[in-house]
Amino acid sequence: MLENNVLLSEEETKLREEVKEFVASIDPELLRKMDRNEVDYPFEFLKVAAEKKLLGLRFPKEYGGRDLTWAAESVAVEEIGVLGYGIGCAYSMVSIVGEAINRFGSEWQKEEFLKPIIGGKKICAEGLTEPRGGSDFFGTTTKAEKKGNIWILNGQKRFIAGGKVADFYLLYARTDPNAPSHKALTAFIVEKEMGVEVEEVYNLLGFRGMGTARIVLKNVEVPDEYVVGEVNGAREIFNRMMIPERLTSAAGAVGLARAALEIAVKYSDKRKAFGKKIREFQGVSFMIADAITKLDAARSLVYTAAKASDLYDAGFGNDPRRLVSEAKYFATEVGWEVVNLAMQILGGIGYTQVYPVERMLRDMRLGTIWTGSNEIMKLLIQHETYKMMGLPSKERDYEKDAMDWYKEWEKVYE
Repeated sequence: MLENNVLLSEEETKLREEVKEFVASIDPELLRKMDRNEVDYPFEFLKVAAEKKLLGLRFPKEYGGRDLTWAAESVAVEEIGVLGYGIGCAYSMVSIVGEAINRFGSEWQKEEFLKPIIGGKKICAEGLTEPRGGSDFFGTTTKAEKKGNIWILNGQKRFIAGGKVADFYLLYARTDPNAPSHKALTAFIVEKEMGVEVEEVYNLLGFRGMGTARIVLKNVEVPDEYVVGEVNGAREIFNRMMIPERLTSAAGAVGLARAALEIAVKYSDKRKAFGKKIREFQGVSFMIADAITKLDAARSLVYTAAKASDLYDAGFGNDPRRLVSEAKYFATEVGWEVVNLAMQILGGIGYTQVYPVERMLRDMRLGTIWTGSNEIMKLLIQHETYKMMGLPSKERDYEKDAMDWYKEWEKVYE
């Protein structure tokens, strides 16, 4: 209801309707079971999504995808996002892990792992976070030592969405103990049956029913053909994976916040106090105005970052890293604010389980933390901004627009 198609192509708009129809068919009991931790993962959801050819939309048709754009995927993730961050993550994981395999993997890896996750035959997960570090990805301590054609992996990863049930993991390990961190890591595909141990399944505030776990690797033997990309070249893979990781986080936040706002808008048009609908009170109506404005702004930034990624992949424009970071930061902050406003409009009943807003709020709290905390996003944004300012520019010299621009002796910097 509160979506906006103004930045979309005709194909992307049609995709929205297709995904919207699919989302409407999802049994609400699945969401309730996930929130009660009665299921380990939304397997059936992924199976049906695969049957409808809705997984891995960006990937080549030969592997089961549709050859669509980043913008199209963002549209789909926004619609899936109304179901919650858990299902949104399960849906997006195909894009995130698939990106590494599709762009850097061998043909064998694409056939063995990319095809099955797009087809809903296998469950994948990624292993980034370790107990000693979250945002410090390049501080990875998991180690891989090569012996002949086998790599021996030792270490652990935590907060792995789907960690309990995944068929395989895309993991990073240190393969050169003497090199700087950004030149010392390698990406591996590790199948659970190789000996991955699940040692903890977390009880979370929200984001439930996803089998979020800590996994441990104790002398796990991984054949050489499971290395993704170049040995010690994982930096490039990680940076590439962060595009779908953060874009899907952003688009999912827009969808989840939109669902909460729609509930609040409908409620405010029904609920009466002091003899009139509460939407007629400025305190409520202005909250609605603030929420929808910020939500539209967040969506516009998400789609802009997605289209910038499409242009970059086509060989045009700048690296979308800054815009993607902005989208993740802004959309998740706005999402958190909008869901809080929705609960405020519902009042006490919003704090109960009569409405799903309390679940949405618990889910949304994760948005500003995961896939790189928003503090890390700000760090990246300012870094890219200063880097761009150091590039040759065709912009006018704004400083000369001042009346006394020529008084260089007054421009003291030290």
